[in-house]
Amino acid sequence: MLCNASLRNIVFQGGHIRSFSKERVKLKRHLWRDLHANPGITYPSNRKFRGIVKMMVDTGAPAEPGSVVDVLPEKESVENSGYASGGWRSEDGRLSYGYSSFRGKRASMEDFYDVKMSKIDGQTVCLFGIFDGHGGSRAAEFLKEHLFENLMKHPQFISDTKLAISETYQQTDRDFLEAESNTFRDDGSTASTAVMVGNRLYVANVGDSRTIISKAGKAIPLSEDHKPNRSDERKRIESAGGVVMWAGTWRVGGVLAMSRAFGNRLLKQFVVAEPEIQEEELDNEIELLVLATDGLWDVVPNEDAVNIARTEEEPEAAARKLTETAFTRGSADNITCIVVRFHHEKTECSSSLRGD
Repeated sequence: MLCNASLRNIVFQGGHIRSFSKERVKLKRHLWRDLHANPGITYPSNRKFRGIVKMMVDTGAPAEPGSVVDVLPEKESVENSGYASGGWRSEDGRLSYGYSSFRGKRASMEDFYDVKMSKIDGQTVCLFGIFDGHGGSRAAEFLKEHLFENLMKHPQFISDTKLAISETYQQTDRDFLEAESNTFRDDGSTASTAVMVGNRLYVANVGDSRTIISKAGKAIPLSEDHKPNRSDERKRIESAGGVVMWAGTWRVGGVLAMSRAFGNRLLKQFVVAEPEIQEEELDNEIELLVLATDGLWDVVPNEDAVNIARTEEEPEAAARKLTETAFTRGSADNITCIVVRFHHEKTECSSSLRGD
């Protein structure tokens, strides 16, 4: 699908969204205008998105093998998170992606994301991930820092990608629980990831973040939300000795509104981090890939998400529009999404990358 000569030994690493002062970030006039084009959106009071920042990857110079390029600067603080968007395109034009993340009506930001691209055993690999924390941001941050790194080091990542994903998810969950064993916190996080190895796409999900594709204009979910009232999930939880009860919504033990998650030590016997994985061939009918936290999916159905994303040529603009739409429709959560666009009409292959 992607040119093997591209993306060589390059890693793109996304992160957590934070706010920046105007002294540190120059906002382009067109970005400021675009973000205020919808009068139906009520923005935060801190001088109307004082923290908006657009960061792009600059890969004009050849990267050394194993080098890391940060999509965003080092995180300042979770508490001061605001809004950010950005994007990247391969030089051959076959693949582009954009992200958008907004704290929304929440007092703090608990969403993280990660994007990595590299070359492993002669195979081009691309990894996209959305992590939605609950009870704190630490679990989601841990996943951003470790999940894809662990996956790419798995000895069977290329030969048996599904097995590698499943084992890495569960091992990373154990690593997080061990790292937090001496704390009084009990953070948890979802994870919805899309991993491309050559022309194969693997979507893995834990929790209620979601990944969908647009195939010939039709929205197709590649993950199913892990909710406690899902019949198979409820049966699994009750077989393990747990209970599912109504407390404003269906919850495990009357506490957690999802049936699978990373972390959540006190419910770990019932709330597992075993992913459900779906595999697709990256054929010419797949136009878009959309990953998002439930802050989007709570108010934007799959079909709407595809229709909105398809109206924008650039995936960053599509991600930004999805975030704005979710907020306008009343989402009360953090909202983070990644949009990946496939440009099948591109046939020429280049041996390097550039940032747009």
